[in-house]
Amino acid sequence: MNILQKVGKLGQAVTYERAWRRAQRSIFPLPLAPITAKIDRTRLLEIQNRYAHSAGGFVKYVDVARWLPLARERVQDLKLHRAARQRILDLGCGGGFFLFILKQLGHDVLGLDMDEQPLYGELVELFDVPRLVWMIKPFEPLPDLGSRFDWITAFSISFDRGVNGKPRWGPPEWNFLLEDLQQQHLAPAGKMYFELNPGVSGNFYTPELRDFFVRRGAKVERERVFFGHGLR
Repeated sequence: MNILQKVGKLGQAVTYERAWRRAQRSIFPLPLAPITAKIDRTRLLEIQNRYAHSAGGFVKYVDVARWLPLARERVQDLKLHRAARQRILDLGCGGGFFLFILKQLGHDVLGLDMDEQPLYGELVELFDVPRLVWMIKPFEPLPDLGSRFDWITAFSISFDRGVNGKPRWGPPEWNFLLEDLQQQHLAPAGKMYFELNPGVSGNFYTPELRDFFVRRGAKVERERVFFGHGLR
């Protein structure tokens, strides 16, 4: 089989997976109205007015009506709206949209993120989502989080970006983080799910990094890296 045929088959598989997820969202809906009804509208309006004319890309997250549906899709795709009570750690939780929905569904949640954007802090307070302020760095373990988690997630991650002229994370940096998460923070039979951001080249990972994820037991589908049975 030549390379074009392999790429074609991979594209077909990805298309099928995404279509099946869309279908399952319809089969197992998650109404947002009962969830958004829990938001303090007066306080939300105050936040939106305060940031209405602010500069910076982060300001887009003040549009709660736009970002909660995306968070709902993430909850549905991981089938967490159909799961018994879970303990969930979200790395780089941002404004806490994902965790807010999970909390309303009865899950125990904790977010972890830096405290650089005041808007994120105001949103997690609005959503009453517990958050630990922490910066993830290469080859540095996470702090003691007090318990182990059934799920560890991270969406549109940025902690793998190279800083001060250093390259983006490769297998050594990822291996350290994954080992730390599994050994110190993941419950037995726990799951880890990451959604990567594309790099400057437009790719989500190098071939070397993709092979590493697969060798360690991940199912890799474009930006999605899912460890359904821990590390291999």
